Amino acid sequence: MTGSTTATTAPGTPRRGRERLFDRWLLLGILGVALLLAASLFTGVYDIFGADDGAEMFAITRIPRTIALVLAGGAMAMSGLIMQLMTQNRFVEPTTTGTTEWAGLGLILVMIVAPSSTLLTRMVVAVVFAFVGTLVFFAFLRRVTLRSSLIVPIIGIMLGAVVSSISTFVALQFDALQLLGVWFAGSFTSVIRGQYEVLWVVALVGLAVFLVADRLTVAGLGEDIATNVGVNYQRVLLMGTGLVAVATGVVTVVVGNLPFLGLIVPNIVSLIRGDDLRSNLPWVCLLGIAVVTVCDLIGRLIIMPFEVPVSLILGIVGAVVFIALLLRTRQAA
Repeated sequence: MTGSTTATTAPGTPRRGRERLFDRWLLLGILGVALLLAASLFTGVYDIFGADDGAEMFAITRIPRTIALVLAGGAMAMSGLIMQLMTQNRFVEPTTTGTTEWAGLGLILVMIVAPSSTLLTRMVVAVVFAFVGTLVFFAFLRRVTLRSSLIVPIIGIMLGAVVSSISTFVALQFDALQLLGVWFAGSFTSVIRGQYEVLWVVALVGLAVFLVADRLTVAGLGEDIATNVGVNYQRVLLMGTGLVAVATGVVTVVVGNLPFLGLIVPNIVSLIRGDDLRSNLPWVCLLGIAVVTVCDLIGRLIIMPFEVPVSLILGIVGAVVFIALLLRTRQAA
């Protein structure tokens, strides 16, 4: 991306040798995440042990919600990692490039045009709009000379704000503002059996990312280097954009907005382990799941028996980490 290579340490620039994919630390991480997911399964107002229909409610609500935490957390963290590689900028992720807002625009339009549309139809439209929106962001970067890597997410946030304003205007005209607010609340409250299964699509996205991890890593080094080593940069860019669009669109339809997750998780993993995409993927997914689960548990417990949307907790945590990253970059400059 023109002008976006001025980041202090651009993602995709290996700082150390290839890490081992599986080691004892990863196993400990898996164990820690498993304990958090167990806590999620048994946290809630409804008495699943004492009530007559406790087992049924456990299967209808708790298990789907926990599965959704795993799939959504891993997918959005992974999407942030891919976007940071493709733009060579550590401050980029779906909520700072307008991708999520474009998916929301697609959702509101399909609900107005076809109110009785199925969940699958809404998902497809959201994915298409997310893909187009991400391409618009990349096209804009290609035509603008940037002197600072901090300008890249600012441009993305501005574009996202414009798209969000269009969505709000359309929703106001058709009395659908409440639906728009629900979609962007970012909550797992409504995740129940029969309404979350499309999230399994993002598991396939994760598998695809792992299979093409080396190509994405090379593309993250820049167009010139990728071309010199025989990688079709434009094709990899479109492929990565498509994977991010699918993950973002599906998560937006089922869960809503999960702000800053794709920003904080890849940065933390990269600071500790370097920038090899393939060896970092399990850690990015694990940390993404852990962050979402912890925020969801806080949201469920802080004003129990009511719930705070997970997007609110994530927004607070993400804003603090975002500011910390900005200050760190300024000090290193």
